[in-house]
Amino acid sequence: MSALVPRPERSAVAVAPPGDGDGHWAGAPSAVAHDGAVYLAYRLRRPLDAGRGYAVVVARSADGERFAPLLTVRKEELGCESLERPALVRTPDGRWRLYLSAATPGTKHWRVEVTEAADPAAFDVRDRRVTLPGDDKTGVKDPVIVRHGGRWHLWASAHPLADPAEADQMVTEYATSADGLDWTWHGTALGRRPGAWDARGVRVSAVEFTGDGVIAAYDGRARAAENYEERTGFAAGSDPAALTALGDGPWAESAHRGRGLRYLDVVDLGDGRRRLYYEATRPDGAHELRTELR
Repeated sequence: MSALVPRPERSAVAVAPPGDGDGHWAGAPSAVAHDGAVYLAYRLRRPLDAGRGYAVVVARSADGERFAPLLTVRKEELGCESLERPALVRTPDGRWRLYLSAATPGTKHWRVEVTEAADPAAFDVRDRRVTLPGDDKTGVKDPVIVRHGGRWHLWASAHPLADPAEADQMVTEYATSADGLDWTWHGTALGRRPGAWDARGVRVSAVEFTGDGVIAAYDGRARAAENYEERTGFAAGSDPAALTALGDGPWAESAHRGRGLRYLDVVDLGDGRRRLYYEATRPDGAHELRTELR
């Protein structure tokens, strides 16, 4: 467990935000190690009145720390109002998928679309499909996707839409699939805890299968005012559909401003080492994408 807990004082900046100050973010990472390199998909954001989540970048690094962009997907290409956390996945047959969280214009609704390519530099979102549509009651975004035991497993953030003022609330729902495209939902895997530090929202950000179940990192917040500044907690369970939060407080946070440290992802480098990637708040309120080698 200790190998998964972020230690920001040991980390380095992997991607700087697109500007200084509040609302400028680089983060929401999804990483894959393959053939001696790390491939990373991440979201770029500007303030609400300057474009919100305007792009998702797919990049490559030989050392896991210095990344060269391979391609950029802009929100206009999906006809959406904002982009949130992507998921980058390599399929069993060696192809690549990019899952994109897209905000439906003029609403609080979110959906997830997917595109596939032979190489992570070759994604073309003109060839894509909706894989998690949500509905008129629920917005769905920020998928975490793991292949294990011959099945695809997915944990996604679900937001209620009945009252727009309450749409920032979130729980994590769990689904499975035979092909990673058509999903069967199995209910809430991790819910909010009234009166706790994660009472307003919980969003699973990374999952590892263990010998007797799963361990998951998640983002949590207690109040609507903490939206965008979630901190990292951990949960575990013998069943991937039923996770229990561990401890009474966050396990990791930034030392700055809103203390946000969120969207933790962990990638196994295949040589006994791991890399952690996460989004953390800077002293000026901007968010940067940071990494640690373990």
